[in-house]
Amino acid sequence: MKKFIALLALVLVSTSTMMYAQESERAVRRADRKAQRDAERARLKAEEQAADAVAYQQAVQALKNKQFVLEADQVIFRNGQSAFVSSTTNFVMMNGQRSTNGIGGVTVDGSASDMKITTDKKGNVNCSFSVQGIGISAQIFISLTNGGNNATVTVNPNFNNNTLTLSGNIVPLDQSDVFKGRSW
Repeated sequence: MKKFIALLALVLVSTSTMMYAQESERAVRRADRKAQRDAERARLKAEEQAADAVAYQQAVQALKNKQFVLEADQVIFRNGQSAFVSSTTNFVMMNGQRSTNGIGGVTVDGSASDMKITTDKKGNVNCSFSVQGIGISAQIFISLTNGGNNATVTVNPNFNNNTLTLSGNIVPLDQSDVFKGRSW
């Protein structure tokens, strides 16, 4: 009987050891898969941050060169309502001293003046300028957030209170694909 109990104890110990070994192998495989997923996510995040940094530098340089287009994908009206729009027909463009605003296919041209660019401690860039033309007389305010080329532009007309805010991406003029409709 003692031999039987000893043999039974030996079988139970070896069985539990094998089960523990299988469970620890699963845990190791699971940990390896998790480590691989985490490494892939970190790599993708680093690539995205690098691309955003390049886009930010290009946007800042385009603002300083006065050769930029803000391609808007969202319009926010003065009452707070917003609409998603096509970036090819909704834009704010500056080419030297000429500014062009395209809203839904209606394009207004004017002369830009008094351009001021400031950068705060966090790296956010604010730009403001005036536009005078036949179809427009307005103050333009652009806010470019640090870490990408995403920006908002607020158009404050001088003759009425129809303030309009556009949200989109700032790209250099030569990389833009906006459609300039009939000018007013």
